[in-house]
Amino acid sequence: MTSDTARARELLETQDLTLALCRGDSCTVSHQRGVAPLLALLEGDASWAGACAADKVVGAGAAFLYRLLGVREVWAPVMSRRAVEVLRRGSINPIAEQEVDAIVNRAGDGPCPIESAVTDIDDPQEALAAVRQKLADLRRDSRTQ
Repeated sequence: MTSDTARARELLETQDLTLALCRGDSCTVSHQRGVAPLLALLEGDASWAGACAADKVVGAGAAFLYRLLGVREVWAPVMSRRAVEVLRRGSINPIAEQEVDAIVNRAGDGPCPIESAVTDIDDPQEALAAVRQKLADLRRDSRTQ
């Protein structure tokens, strides 16, 4: 584990965060759930290439977003096996306290919709489009219920 990853992990664990990214003296943190903070970073002006991340839970969808961000290492207490594979294919070092077959949804009664959205995808740009579409679908569905 790099010193940047250790610093990100400490921030995540001591400040009740969902995400911490560190590179040298620069860090960014978030309390947002899911992939929202990663999407915000991708849409932002700052480059996080070479940074290291600590995240609460990493599924395949998040793993593809980390590849697009260009991070070099990701630590999480829980990471899906597919996320580990996606990260490794992007030359990112995954560090998982626990690897699981799949990430479950927030209700705990089924698969994570974001991870499911990228099941048959191998390209990070295609995964980004699928993640955005799934989030739009989920927002639309929640308004109609």
